[in-house]
Amino acid sequence: MKILLINYDMTVYGGTERVVANLANSLAKNHDVIILSIYKKNSFVPFLLNKNVNLHFLYKNTETPLKSKKITAIKTIINNIIINKMIKKWRRGGVDVIISNDYQTFVPIFKLKNTQYIKIIHGNFNVYKQCNNLSYFHKIITLSSKELEQWKKRHQNIYTIPNFLPCIPSKKTNYRQKNILSVGRFTQDDLKGFLRLIEIWNIIQNNKKYQEWTLTIIGEGENKEKIQTKIQDNNLENSIKIKPFTQDIEKEYLNASIFAMCSYYEGFPMVLIEALSFGLPLVAFDIKTGPSDIIDDGENGYLIPDNDLLYFAQKTKILIENENLRANMGEKAKQKAIKNFSEKTVMLKWEKILNF
Repeated sequence: MKILLINYDMTVYGGTERVVANLANSLAKNHDVIILSIYKKNSFVPFLLNKNVNLHFLYKNTETPLKSKKITAIKTIINNIIINKMIKKWRRGGVDVIISNDYQTFVPIFKLKNTQYIKIIHGNFNVYKQCNNLSYFHKIITLSSKELEQWKKRHQNIYTIPNFLPCIPSKKTNYRQKNILSVGRFTQDDLKGFLRLIEIWNIIQNNKKYQEWTLTIIGEGENKEKIQTKIQDNNLENSIKIKPFTQDIEKEYLNASIFAMCSYYEGFPMVLIEALSFGLPLVAFDIKTGPSDIIDDGENGYLIPDNDLLYFAQKTKILIENENLRANMGEKAKQKAIKNFSEKTVMLKWEKILNF
């Protein structure tokens, strides 16, 4: 089967890009796979791709976001025409499946014959409900089961398939380590909630008995300076480490014994299931979608009412104080990763969708 995955920019280090890379690598074991990245902001792709995955770029640089809806619509139509021409150039017989992972850069207004068009929703219902282009796709994939019924009221052929881990690590963290980990991009709007994570950490550090503990944040982005200023304003430079993204992320998970997420919004966060796979107990705000698909409250971590910073700090302190609790929750986290988010489990669902 010839499969084309379309994404906004594969040179950006983000959750969606990681999901696309994982899916392409897995599909390439049995299919002919191409990734088409609409833009190319950076000079390299931060994710390893299977040698059988062909990567192409539509444009060689990232353009300024188009604010006019009319101009955006015109650009989308142009992209559709160009992509169809590229496909015919690559494959004489076209492609069997096109999987779109972008919000609105690609819409199949002009479809190729004998091609199945699939849309993956990398966000929640409230973000996409205003999007009126989903009807152009034959099938829609949601990552979270929480909003499936809402989607079914608007569209047919809706399916839920979660993200997966390409490999469940054999290693598990050492729960004696006094380090908490958080991972994500430093977006200008602080979507990942690092500013409120720093506030939570300040609450925890106000008690001297927790001052041996450190918080490690892995991330990069335009909001880095504001995050660093927040750390300095609270005199937390000695207990918070900021590190850039790395391909050796395994080392960072193994150097922590708790994982914290303070996002305001998530689709289906890869970092949470990665943390699960390393046996880390999780603490996250119970936002609309994402954490509640992964965390079983009180079993493999804690779900915190959104924006209750004091309660977040309280539950984190409970984990800090109890190594056995961290180990017990961590073991349950590991087992959930194996049962629900392994490549084998999830790809069986994908093969069923592709052949249906």
